[in-house]
Amino acid sequence: MIMRAKISLAILLSALAVGIPGIAAMPRVASEANGSQPASQAISTHRFRLDAGQSRFIAHALRGGPLWFKGHEHLVAAREFYGEAQITPDKIIPASLQLTVKTDSMVETSDAFTEPQKQIINKELREIVLEPEKYPEIVFKSADVTGKPLGNGQYDLKIGGDLTLHGVIRHIVIPAKLTLNGNSLRAVGEFSIDRSDFNVKATSAFHGMVRVRNKVKFTFDIVGHRV
Repeated sequence: MIMRAKISLAILLSALAVGIPGIAAMPRVASEANGSQPASQAISTHRFRLDAGQSRFIAHALRGGPLWFKGHEHLVAAREFYGEAQITPDKIIPASLQLTVKTDSMVETSDAFTEPQKQIINKELREIVLEPEKYPEIVFKSADVTGKPLGNGQYDLKIGGDLTLHGVIRHIVIPAKLTLNGNSLRAVGEFSIDRSDFNVKATSAFHGMVRVRNKVKFTFDIVGHRV
């Protein structure tokens, strides 16, 4: 009797394994049967390549010199930069930002200066202030991103990371308002640094035109396209 029960059980298990007419196979787990992924993987991280041609990245340095143009603000714009931003819609993280500015692309753009003055300023930026031959790139790499969604594809973010400028690395935090619109990203904000923390000089000669205060404010309006 026991032997007959064992044989019947073996036949039943074999039928379920291979499937025979009249005997239904055991149902598989839903995610395995329909190929769906767990909910935790449903939202993917989006990558965006930064577009310098559609963006603005400007250093604002308030004049500190004694000459007749005292009080005029320098507006030094980065003409060439590249990088990538990542964000996970709704959840924010994982998120990251990497930005590289070509140092020799930074030029004076303020209308407060004449074209001849701008030429002098740009020469001093290259030879005394930024020294692109020694330090060809200014680099920011994020280490942590926090924030909150505001709805309609908008986010308030704080992007912490390392800024490498003039050969010196310092941790900074960049506040930004970010908007996602289809396959485009736009980040707007500002942050400040103390140029003395990065050993960035201003011209010391009396005739020098780049004579600024230690605090330098950066404003940005950066556009990226999804890749």
